[in-house]
Amino acid sequence: MASNKSFPCQQEGRFYLSEGGTETEFMYKHGFELPHFAMFPLLDKPEAVSKMRDMFRSYLDVVATHEFCALMGGLDYRASPDWGKLLGYSPAGLADANLQSIEFLREIAAEYSSQIPATLIQGLIGPRGDAYERNETITENEAEDYHSVQLETLKKADVDLALAITFNNIPESIGVARAAAKIGVPLGISLTLDNSSKLNSGPSLVEAVTTIDKETGASPEFYSINCSHPLEYEPAIEPGDWVKRIRGVRPNASKMEKMALCKIGHLEDGDPVELGVQCGNLAKRYPHMDIWGGCCGTWNNHLNEIAKNLLAA
Repeated sequence: MASNKSFPCQQEGRFYLSEGGTETEFMYKHGFELPHFAMFPLLDKPEAVSKMRDMFRSYLDVVATHEFCALMGGLDYRASPDWGKLLGYSPAGLADANLQSIEFLREIAAEYSSQIPATLIQGLIGPRGDAYERNETITENEAEDYHSVQLETLKKADVDLALAITFNNIPESIGVARAAAKIGVPLGISLTLDNSSKLNSGPSLVEAVTTIDKETGASPEFYSINCSHPLEYEPAIEPGDWVKRIRGVRPNASKMEKMALCKIGHLEDGDPVELGVQCGNLAKRYPHMDIWGGCCGTWNNHLNEIAKNLLAA
């Protein structure tokens, strides 16, 4: 039976700061291999867990310094059935790994309970296919069935939010929204734009948001944008009431096109100062946006610059 749990509404003066690009930081800065871009298999490796703890502490240090709230996730992006099967997990083993990922975050967050006003835990739901592909073959019903598996586990974990992140087509977004509404898990949808300032599958940002809302009774708690640089997402943020549904941004560090970034084999961290200014300018124009963070190539340095500019805005 669905619960009435919902994500907090915006409160004046309150910002939520999410983590940065967990996978890119862990691979390129700390030298760990991620099979199929998955973080959670490393929870069985003590050396990796120790480094993850230090990495997340550096993020939470930024949150505490600026007196923001934390919206914390980052390990379960690939914890869905197809990816779990590729990684050699049984359904039960995958559910356990997803629960372990959430518990890891809660343990780290507990260390900052006296320093951060509120820490909310989110589970990350990645697309069934690769985020940089069009994924046009998945139907709304297929997406609902597929993502229900991870959403049931996140319901059991009692997360504050499930974030469908790096989604790039409308049918899969509708499906995951319907599944979350039935199961009773608060859901945000974070869409990714390419260098045409549209979803890779073709629609504009406004078309995606308005269509998903129309087909789901506006059941998502909010929308956001991630894995896109300001050069990609700024042209897509058109004036209109619809933009009030966009509650935040998690930008990429680099201006490079995403497929090029995948092929270079090292971290491109761009210009953290410039990125912070760009986020601050967006916040000035749209003061309702209160959920910020980073994506590929970002971590504590970028988050610190973003936070400074949000406060100034």
